[in-house]
Amino acid sequence: MSRLVRPGLLLGIAVLLTSPTRAEPVFELRVGSKKFTESVVLGELGAHLLRAEGFRVVHRRELGGTRVLWSALRRGDLDFYPDYTGTLAEEILGGRVPPEPAALRAALAELGIGMSRPLGFDNTYALGVPEARAQQLGLTRISDLGRHPELRLGFSDEFMDRRDGWPGLRAHYGLPHRNVRGLDHDLAYRGIESGTLDVIDLYATDADVHYYELRVLEDDLDFFPRYEAVWLWRAELEPEASGAIRAIRRLEGVLDAPTMIRLNARAKLDRVPEVRVAADFLAARFGLELEVRRPDVLERLARHTGEHLFLVGVSLGAAVVLAIPLGILAAHRPRVGQIVLAATGVVQTVPSLALLVFMIPLLGIGSAPAIAALFLYSLLPIVRNTHAGLVDIPEPLRESAEALGLGRGAILRRVELPLASRAILAGIKTSAVINVGTATLGALIGAGGYGQPILPGIRLDDLGLILQGAVPAAALALAVQGGFDLLERVIVPRGLRLTRES
Repeated sequence: MSRLVRPGLLLGIAVLLTSPTRAEPVFELRVGSKKFTESVVLGELGAHLLRAEGFRVVHRRELGGTRVLWSALRRGDLDFYPDYTGTLAEEILGGRVPPEPAALRAALAELGIGMSRPLGFDNTYALGVPEARAQQLGLTRISDLGRHPELRLGFSDEFMDRRDGWPGLRAHYGLPHRNVRGLDHDLAYRGIESGTLDVIDLYATDADVHYYELRVLEDDLDFFPRYEAVWLWRAELEPEASGAIRAIRRLEGVLDAPTMIRLNARAKLDRVPEVRVAADFLAARFGLELEVRRPDVLERLARHTGEHLFLVGVSLGAAVVLAIPLGILAAHRPRVGQIVLAATGVVQTVPSLALLVFMIPLLGIGSAPAIAALFLYSLLPIVRNTHAGLVDIPEPLRESAEALGLGRGAILRRVELPLASRAILAGIKTSAVINVGTATLGALIGAGGYGQPILPGIRLDDLGLILQGAVPAAALALAVQGGFDLLERVIVPRGLRLTRES
């Protein structure tokens, strides 16, 4: 036997030594992008190049703002994402490092992050005014806005709070405006179109600038730095996936501003899917033959439904397991109950989007932070209804149970919980319906669900895409409510149901 094994073993070793060593480990690489068209296009470009090198790739699209992606990259939840030098210098490094690529690369390396050379275009911030309005008021420079404090300004939410956004711009130029509102970047263009806004923030490579006939105001006091597009990656990938980094770096210097504007216009205005826009560019630029398959509506609906049911089901189930005992404790221990009700009430007042973002440093991105946030939101209705249902039970009923010799545990199981079951079930139903709606926000942190088509629908002003998420979410909420109505017939004692129906 050994005479047969030995030659085979030697042959196997020879094959391993002489076979190509390319295709680094076949682990999955995760690419992220922010929730605006250009970032999604860049994300698809990077994902295509990585797949062409033989890597398995997941593109987590439209994850929200800069901090969400940066935190995900630092945690290891993402491997690559595109950003801009000005954003890195001002928003991430707090202005401590000049926005020159070499200085940024050195500073980021100390944080364990690698950075490519610039891709070839500067997507700086700018302010835009409708051409007719600009001509009417003689607006050509940002300084000119100071003469017109009556103008209505609308800026993207991130711009409203960034060091290199509205706070710094207002101080730098001494602008007196008070009528300033924050809103989604893509919705700001619709505010311009409807006449409800006069000035908005722009990205220099936005295709919408020419489409909406906006005049870009000159940054005459040089407030905005350069925002050269670059790719970021986790530095620890360099020894184990150097081929992936080489693939991403093929984009260095190949995208000038007119090219990027053209790609953005094709995706945003012509409604060509970003995955196709990216594939066509790479085919023309590098001769890559890339297979692009986009799931049809039914496939996407099935996937989003599964993701949504997972988020709602797991979070609601965990909430039921904890909230009912908390409600029982609150009813039987009034002083402790006040603390429990107050704590769950405070959680309910935290804005849902803020709570999702708070979870990212603890749990990363994806379904885990979304489930945790939905779980916390589910507690209050169940705890409060359990507490109310138990407290409202007439005292003589408890006294009668005690007179029959039942212990406290038996009274709870056989008397109190059955009598409170209608209220408890109503609380669970309320939490379930709220969860179905709130879970759509999970798409902002990569959790999927029905929010996944809603985000690009808002960005692209595509009602069809919005309805692909909104209609199933509404239908699921109605189905959940109907399901709990049927469940009530099984769980709630018949006598209590007859009382309600009468």
